[in-house]
Amino acid sequence: MSRPAKAAILSLLTGLIGLLVSFVPFGLDLEEDVGLGLLFKLRGVRQPPPEVFIVGIDRVSASHLNQPEKAERWSRSLHARLVETLVRGDAAVIAFDILFEEPRSSEEDSAFAAAMRNAQNVILCRGIKRETLPLPGAGRDGKGIVNIETLMPASPLFAEAALGTAPFPLPKVPVKVSQYWAFKTSAGDSPTLPVVAFQVFALDVYHQFVHLLEGFGLMEVGHLPHDGDAVRASRGVDKLVRAIRDLFGQYPLAVERVRRKVGRSAGDSLDEKRRRILSSLVRMYQSPNSCYLNFYGPPGTIATVPYHQVLDPHPVTTGEHGAPDFRGKAVFVGLSDLSRVDQKDNFHTVFSQPSGLDLSGVEIAATAFANLLEDMPVQPLRLGEHALFLLLWGVVLGMACRLLPTIPAAVAATGLSGLYLLFAHQQFTSSGLWYPLVAPVFVQAPVAFLGALAWNYGETHRERGAIKQALGYYLPGRVAEEIARNVRNIGAHGQIMHGTCLCTDADQYTTLSEQMDPRELSGLLKRYYEVVFEPVRRRGGIVSDVIGDSMMAIWTTTQTDAALRHEACLAALDIANSLNRLNESDHDLLLPTRIGLHSGNLLLGNVGAMDHYEYRAVGDIVNTVARIENLNKHLGTRILVSTEVLSGLDGFVTRDVGRFLLRGKSRPVAVHELLGRMEEGEQELEGLRVLFAQGLDAYRKRSWAEAITRFRECMRFCQTDGPSLFYIRLCEKYDENPPGEGWDGLVRLDEK
Repeated sequence: MSRPAKAAILSLLTGLIGLLVSFVPFGLDLEEDVGLGLLFKLRGVRQPPPEVFIVGIDRVSASHLNQPEKAERWSRSLHARLVETLVRGDAAVIAFDILFEEPRSSEEDSAFAAAMRNAQNVILCRGIKRETLPLPGAGRDGKGIVNIETLMPASPLFAEAALGTAPFPLPKVPVKVSQYWAFKTSAGDSPTLPVVAFQVFALDVYHQFVHLLEGFGLMEVGHLPHDGDAVRASRGVDKLVRAIRDLFGQYPLAVERVRRKVGRSAGDSLDEKRRRILSSLVRMYQSPNSCYLNFYGPPGTIATVPYHQVLDPHPVTTGEHGAPDFRGKAVFVGLSDLSRVDQKDNFHTVFSQPSGLDLSGVEIAATAFANLLEDMPVQPLRLGEHALFLLLWGVVLGMACRLLPTIPAAVAATGLSGLYLLFAHQQFTSSGLWYPLVAPVFVQAPVAFLGALAWNYGETHRERGAIKQALGYYLPGRVAEEIARNVRNIGAHGQIMHGTCLCTDADQYTTLSEQMDPRELSGLLKRYYEVVFEPVRRRGGIVSDVIGDSMMAIWTTTQTDAALRHEACLAALDIANSLNRLNESDHDLLLPTRIGLHSGNLLLGNVGAMDHYEYRAVGDIVNTVARIENLNKHLGTRILVSTEVLSGLDGFVTRDVGRFLLRGKSRPVAVHELLGRMEEGEQELEGLRVLFAQGLDAYRKRSWAEAITRFRECMRFCQTDGPSLFYIRLCEKYDENPPGEGWDGLVRLDEK
C-alpha cells in the first residue's frame, strides 16, 4: 500500500473518530463543559449592554430596610416604592425574579398591585410545579414514569396588575448552567422571563414590527394589538408573545424574508438603535426553545445596584453621583448578594469564582435578556456544518501527520491546533459563533499524530522483530530491543540509576555438581532457575547475571521508588516459598537458597570491550548485596535485607539483626531479616521479635548476661534460630574479652 493511500485511511479514521466523540452524549457534555468553558476563559470579561440593570436584594439591603433575609418575605409595600421609583426614573421594563405566590397583608398587596398597574411595564416571575406520575404497569426501574410540569397560578391581584407573567426555570444540579429556556416546551411553550421582558422593552418598535409582518401577508396579524399602547392596555403580554411565536412557526419562510428586510429597509424613520432592537425582536421569535448563554463575566459584571440604594439615593449610600440613571433601561429585581457565597438562588457557571461565589438567578435572567438585545447568544454550528467540518479537519490532520516525518508531524499537528484555537477564539469573541474544541484539538489532533506514529512504529517494529526475538533469550527484553534498534551504540556508557539488587546463592551446589552427571546437573539447574526467575519477572525485575548457582536480579528507576523495593521484597519471599514447595515435591532437588537485598545507586548498561559485552549492573551495591547474601551463612538465615531497602515500606514482618562491617567493606550496613508478609504470621513471630530486640538492645549496652538470657529465651520459640545462636556465641566471647571503649555494637566479619 502506498504512503498516500495510508494517509487517506488515517485521515478518514481521524474524521470518523472526531464525529463519534462529538456526537455521543459524553462527548456532547465534554464539549459544553470543557470546550465552551475554554472559549469563555480565553475571551474573558465582555462589556454588557448599558441598557440592562440589576436591583439586587442582598444582606446589606435587608439590614438597612429592616427586612428578613428571604426575599419572598419582604414587605410588598417596599416593592411598590421600588416600582414607583423606577417608573419615575423612566425604566423601560421592570422584571421581578421573585415568586409572589402567597397573599400577604391586603394593604401591602394592594399598594404593590396599584404601583404595577400604574407602571404598565412590570413583569412577574411564575413558578413551575413538577409532578412525577407512574403509568399503568410502571416498574421499579423508573420506566413508565411521566413528568408533568405546570405553571403555578399567579396571585389574581398581581396577575391582573402586572403587564405579564413568565417562568424562569434553571437546573438546580451540581453541573454548569450553559443554557436557558427561551420557551419552556414542557410547560406549553410558555415564554420565559427574559423573552417577555424583551418584548416589553421593544414596545417602542412594536408598531413597525406588526407593520412588517402585515407586509408579508401573515393573515393572523390582524388579531394582534397594533401598537405598544394597545399591548399595555390589554395586559397579558406573555399571551401576546406566545401568539407571535405560534405565528412564526406557521410561516417560517415569510418570517425569514422579514428578518432579511429588517436590516435593509425597515424604514427611514427608524434610527440605528431602534432598527437593532427590531432586528433582535425578530430573531428572538426565531430562536430555538433552549439557547446558550453568552456570559459577560463573573458575578457583578452586569451593573448591579443594591435594593436599598434605589429607595434611598442619598450620597452617603450611593456616592457623589446619587441614584443610577434608569432611563430606558431594563431593570431586573432579584436575589443578588455579591458578598455571600451561600446565597440560595445561585448557579454554577463557567464564571463561578474559586471563593464559591456563583451567578445568581437574576443575573442569568439579565444575561439572557442582554443576549436577546444584542442578538448575540452563543451559537453552535449547525449539525451538517459541524459534521462536515470535523471530517475535513480530520483529513487535514491525517495527511499532515502521515506524510511528514515524526518531528515535523508533531510540529504540524501542534501548529494547526494552535491556529485553529485562535480562529475559534476570534469567531467566538466577535460573533458568539461556537466552533467545537474538544474533538478537533484534544481528540483528532492526538489521534492523527499518535496514529501515524503507531503506524510508523509498527512498520519499523516488524523489521527488527527477528533480531529482538533472538537476543531476548540472552538479554532482558528492553536491552534486546535497544540493541535491535541501534546496534552501533552497544558500547555506549551506561546510565546511573537508583536500583534494588537481589542476590541468590544455593547451598550444596558444589557437592551436587561433584556427584551428578553434567546433563543431569543441567536439567537440575533448569528446573531450579525456572522457579527462581519466575517471581523476579512477575514482580517487574530483570535477571542481569547468572553464574553457576548464583543469580543477580535488579529493579531500577531514575529516582528512589518504594514501590519497586516493595516488589523486590515480595519477589524474595516468593522465591523462598517456591523453592520450599519444590524441595518438598522433588527430593532430587535439594538446593536451599540464601537471598540478600540492598538498594542504592548503580551504573546500568553494557559492560565490556572490543567484541564482547555483557549487560549488567556495576556499583558498590552489587558488591554489598553479595556480602549481605553471604551473611546468611553466619546468621543461619534465608533472607536478609538492608535498611535502605526497608525504608518507608509497610506490610512485611522483619527483625533487626544488627549492624555489620562486612568483609572488604569500609562502611557498616544495618541488616534486617525478612520473615514474611504482615498477614502471614505477625502474631506467631511477635514474641520472637520482641525478645530478640531486647537481647540486641542488651548486647549493645554491653549487658552480656542479660543479652544471653534473652537470646536463649528466643530459642524456646525456635530451637534453631540462627541469629540468636550467633549472638549467644558473640556475647560469650565478649564476656570473656570485652571490646574497647569506642565499641558501638558493630559486628565485624572478615571471613567469607
